[in-house]
Amino acid sequence: MTKDRTRPTVVVIGLGGTIAMMPSDPDGAARPALSAEDLLAAVPQLDGTDVDIQTLSFASKPGASLTLDDIDSLANRLRAMAGEGAVDGIVVTQGTDTLEETAYLLSLLYAEQAPLVVTGAMRAPRLAGADGPANLLAAVTVAASPNARGLGVLVVFNDQVFDPARVRKSHSTSTSAFTAPDTGALGIVAEGALRLLAVPAHKPRPLAATLDRPARVALYPATLGDDGTLLEVLVNQVDGMVIAGFGVGHVPETWVPVLAEAAQRIPVVLASRTGAGTTLTHAYGFDGSEKDLLSRGLIGAGHLDPYKARHLLTVLLRSGAGTDVIRATFAPAGTTAEGRG
Repeated sequence: MTKDRTRPTVVVIGLGGTIAMMPSDPDGAARPALSAEDLLAAVPQLDGTDVDIQTLSFASKPGASLTLDDIDSLANRLRAMAGEGAVDGIVVTQGTDTLEETAYLLSLLYAEQAPLVVTGAMRAPRLAGADGPANLLAAVTVAASPNARGLGVLVVFNDQVFDPARVRKSHSTSTSAFTAPDTGALGIVAEGALRLLAVPAHKPRPLAATLDRPARVALYPATLGDDGTLLEVLVNQVDGMVIAGFGVGHVPETWVPVLAEAAQRIPVVLASRTGAGTTLTHAYGFDGSEKDLLSRGLIGAGHLDPYKARHLLTVLLRSGAGTDVIRATFAPAGTTAEGRG
């Protein structure tokens, strides 16, 4: 069938999540049940968008049960679709529990010109004020917009457009749960159109190969009074480690020997647990400070939060990158102007 080039084609791909959940008997609790076609049927306003919409029900899982292999498989499918020129934009609907992580992971695996928009819902379809239909309508609008072409992966939620490297789920139940503390939204959807106010920084594309190598990467947060005993056990069982440090990248001084030894064997990335801001490099010099840890071989995550740093490190390890490549990739990945210059 020949594609009508006068109308953009957007494919909506369902992964499950709250946006696709319905009450189940006998307890009435929500579980994934709706297909991508069902989601579209709940948004009659899509008929007025002048967009050809296709659907694919790829999975039916809560966001908490999605895996890296699920997203890798999805990214392979999406690259093929976009590479063939069969679609002008892609929308992925999924659970919000992991949306900030999967969107960033997709941004590392997908680099086609057709925009890839990730969205979901905070309220299931049967609840009063369900936000799924509005989010889906806004996501299709962005995916079909020529102004989004070439921007890669975007997150659309509550009529706001976010960079996946900066977006965070910052509330457990609010329909405005998604924010970007460091940068704010890139734009909005208003009057049926994308109004882009800024563009995301161009992230490095670490994947030139398939994710065909095993790699286990742990994330360990710094907390008051932790003497490092559990950290020492964990760090000997993984291929890479992300430390979510206090403030700008600090840990208890008792951790320093453990992390220094680990950094000689595996990549250890230092991020901030705060949720906004960046790790520093030389503002503090005490044992366990960012300057001390970097001097002992740890790798700074910069503006990447611990969750996203873990995905970047995992992707690099699973694609066979060595320590030098990992260090070089994290250097621009942690800045506000990724990949530029």
